[in-house]
Amino acid sequence: MSAEYATFGLAPATRPGGLLAGGDFQVHRDFVDFVVDGRPLLYRLSDLDAVSPLASDVPPSLFTAQVRGLLLETGAPLPDGRYVVYGCPECEDLACGAVTAVIERDGEDVIWRDFAWQTGAHADLERDGYHGMGPFRFRGAEYRAALTALLDGDLPGSRRRVLLIGARVALLARLAAALRTIGIGADITQSADGVPAGELRSYGAVLFGRSAPARERDAVRRALAGAGADVPCVDALAPVVPLLVAQTEQALEAGRDDHRRLTDLTAAGGAAEFEVVSACRVRLTAHRVDRLSRAHSRDLFDAVLEPGRHRVPLDPPAVKGEAYLVARTAGTVLVTAVRP
Repeated sequence: MSAEYATFGLAPATRPGGLLAGGDFQVHRDFVDFVVDGRPLLYRLSDLDAVSPLASDVPPSLFTAQVRGLLLETGAPLPDGRYVVYGCPECEDLACGAVTAVIERDGEDVIWRDFAWQTGAHADLERDGYHGMGPFRFRGAEYRAALTALLDGDLPGSRRRVLLIGARVALLARLAAALRTIGIGADITQSADGVPAGELRSYGAVLFGRSAPARERDAVRRALAGAGADVPCVDALAPVVPLLVAQTEQALEAGRDDHRRLTDLTAAGGAAEFEVVSACRVRLTAHRVDRLSRAHSRDLFDAVLEPGRHRVPLDPPAVKGEAYLVARTAGTVLVTAVRP
């Protein structure tokens, strides 16, 4: 086993929820990811849709138990000294599959080794092991300090509440309901007048409906500035609920560019272009509004891509007229208008 040390840290991460083109939705999960040698460990697992056991929506007692387990203060939950490192974001069933590893002490050091994909009581390292991953040796003091900080209430995270501004209450009500299904709180108002400064600071983003007049948008921005609420304000692109959900998610991710796996999305000339930072699964969905103001959504692309610049041709009927493109991968949602 290598005697070289790896650095250990923690960082906030997100498995974005979202409304899919067919009407289904995936659950939004905020969690704390493990950062090894300055890079999120999840990024080494290119096409894995998973979260760590340190999720912000689990009961405090369970969260504390997970941290104490990783600190090796309790016995391993799986045979052979194995711990769940990443699991299914929709449930906690090991049968769905999980990434597990042996976590053990070596003197003052802590070692993570023998990573594997596991669906039962025992892992088959020969068949399901991540043979190019680890082992990682961490300095005990650094490792324990990072995890102990979570027990002291220093939980990385982000505000998951948004303010919706506009007069078309029916559309905003549908948007608020959709956001709540993926774990994002939403409040609706036509004006920010009289809203206490403390409440304004509780929002992670503001979305203006198309019906919100310019003077009201300016008033809201002044109210936010006066309250010291430095939050992104975005203008609704079109009255399409899944598109507005994606816009909201992108706004809530503002300021976390160092953890994006997908960047620089553009759509023009019949193709989408974007940059993949680390190997991951990318899904592209087109949303458009026809001449009768009817909304249409269609999945266009879904594949695991390697790091680098990528160009994906777009199906002309799916993006004609007023059209927008949403790109999703684990931890990143990007939205752009489709240009001719």
